[in-house]
Amino acid sequence: MASDIILAVGAGTLSAVMALVTLAALPFLGGWRYRRIGMDGGLEPMTFLFRKGKLIDATTPARALLDVLPGEDEWHRLSAWLALRLPECRDGFAAALADRGHAELTERRGDGNAPLHARFEDLGDGVLRITLDDPAWEHAGSLVDSLTLAAMREEIGLLRGAMDSSPMLAWREDAQGVITWANSAYFRLAERQARDGEILWPLPRLVELPVRNLQPLSPRRAQITEDGHVHWFECHTRPLDGQTVVIALPADAAVKAERSLREFVQTLTKTFAGLPIGMAIFDRDRHLQLFNPALIDLTSLSASFLTARPTLYAFLDRLREARMVPEPKDYRSWRNQMNTLEKSAASGHHSETWTLPGGQTYRVSGRPHPDGAVAFLFEDITSEVMLTRKFRAELTQGKEALDALDDAIAVFGGSGQLAMSNRGYDVLWGDDIRDTVGAHLAVWQESAGEGPGFSALRELLRTHVSDPASGAMAGPGGGLLSWSLRPLGGGRVMVRFAHSAPAAAPGGTPRKPAAARTGPTPAEPAMLGDPHL
Repeated sequence: MASDIILAVGAGTLSAVMALVTLAALPFLGGWRYRRIGMDGGLEPMTFLFRKGKLIDATTPARALLDVLPGEDEWHRLSAWLALRLPECRDGFAAALADRGHAELTERRGDGNAPLHARFEDLGDGVLRITLDDPAWEHAGSLVDSLTLAAMREEIGLLRGAMDSSPMLAWREDAQGVITWANSAYFRLAERQARDGEILWPLPRLVELPVRNLQPLSPRRAQITEDGHVHWFECHTRPLDGQTVVIALPADAAVKAERSLREFVQTLTKTFAGLPIGMAIFDRDRHLQLFNPALIDLTSLSASFLTARPTLYAFLDRLREARMVPEPKDYRSWRNQMNTLEKSAASGHHSETWTLPGGQTYRVSGRPHPDGAVAFLFEDITSEVMLTRKFRAELTQGKEALDALDDAIAVFGGSGQLAMSNRGYDVLWGDDIRDTVGAHLAVWQESAGEGPGFSALRELLRTHVSDPASGAMAGPGGGLLSWSLRPLGGGRVMVRFAHSAPAAAPGGTPRKPAAARTGPTPAEPAMLGDPHL
């Protein structure tokens, strides 16, 4: 009885083991037939196994392909057929097999259909596996597992969602301009443009591009009118499988900014056009970018030359030819001077005066601008220079006239500072006195003492002199010296000293009290009318 139980248990265990072994070996025992039965619709990969040019195994679609190909043996028939579809097969995959052990080639087609894809794998021992993926071949394809299929669907959903939620317009059109695909933004805009809100296939064209071909084009602006408002788009075109994909990016903000910039430039241009100062702006490459009409008037250069965007050195050369720059000793020194002008203008504010051969005088200023640009300003200061020279000549003439007088004359400003004096005053009192009225009073007091004449003079200078006044006091060397005060405009006052009797220092030379003066100097008032005088 026990033996029967042992035999029964052993038989059951052996049967279970045999069943497991059979199930594990079933895929190998059934070969391609088992795989074909397990696939819906009989889909199988197109795979060939060759050992040293001899076919050792192939799937059903692979054998079907070999049956229809002409030729002597399987290797030559398949090689000739692949060479027609994949020209790289002639010499393209042998090096990749030797280097990496595998190679992949894809057919180049332009008819929009899925291309042929071939994979070559070196399995060792002279065995080569060739796998073809040709969607056009019946019952042949790539086996995809569920995880790969789910990942592909997820990626497709992500790309489709991103494209449909994008504000840009995207569509694809064929060579005849018929739209074959569009994103949701295009559909929504087409529905709003339709009269009854319904659209039919093929979709209407919303943007008319001036040129349609298979070559990438530079971005082109296009406008679409919706509810009386114009919307701008920047269209980018790319060829794809014999068709053209168009991406239209919203460009309303860019168009508005460009319009504002253009209006701003026009405003500046009108402003610069009315300026009497010539202006020339050169970019970082030192090409003329902007100038105003005053530059033409000041430099006598033609508008055609300036609008041709000359370089800075060509501009300066033309000025030299027109004798509108200072005449140099030689060309090399002039070129060095222009190099210095350009560098100093680019690094900071630069200004210099050009005295032209024709008698004009220009002030040329250079100022740096953003992004390496530099601006030059040309200002005609001939009238200003002539007026300055005339004013200086008149001052010199007046000074010479005062110096020719025998009387000593000094003019003090409202702040108590010495404004001017003539040669007679410097000879009488010395030319080394400080410019304050207090220092001059100290020198006068040293000669005159505290006499009534000097006291009256000092009292008058302590107040604002409104009427002419005169008096006398002791002068240098003990002689009698008459003085007079006369008010001038702007709070100034003129003091005049005249000798009533000749007086000279020992030796016959005028005495200079300032050089002989010793001791502390009285406090100096800040303004005329100071009570401390």
